[in-house]
Amino acid sequence: MKTYYNPEDLKNFGKIAEFQKPLADKFFDYYGEVFAEGALTAREKSLIALAVAHTIQCPYCIDAYTTDTMEKGCDEEQMMEAVHVAAAIRGGASLVHATQMMNKAKEISM
Repeated sequence: MKTYYNPEDLKNFGKIAEFQKPLADKFFDYYGEVFAEGALTAREKSLIALAVAHTIQCPYCIDAYTTDTMEKGCDEEQMMEAVHVAAAIRGGASLVHATQMMNKAKEISM
């Protein structure tokens, strides 16, 4: 079955520089700095990335950061907990907008 998502494409991510090397170089420099040890450990950053990957529903990122978090010593329970944090924030972000709907409904009903 063909899909838009081809897991093999993840291996070619570095090739994005073929069409615009200066911008790709800047992106990869930035990306490297973001994931370097800092106030957060590389492991913590990887868990954050895994959670964000689920929030934005990027299959490439999910694959990459599932591997990365496991390589950095995270277990399945920690990974799933990070995904649940992302799901709770995403759900809450949708629900908080219900206040806009409620305000508008009350305005119309008056």
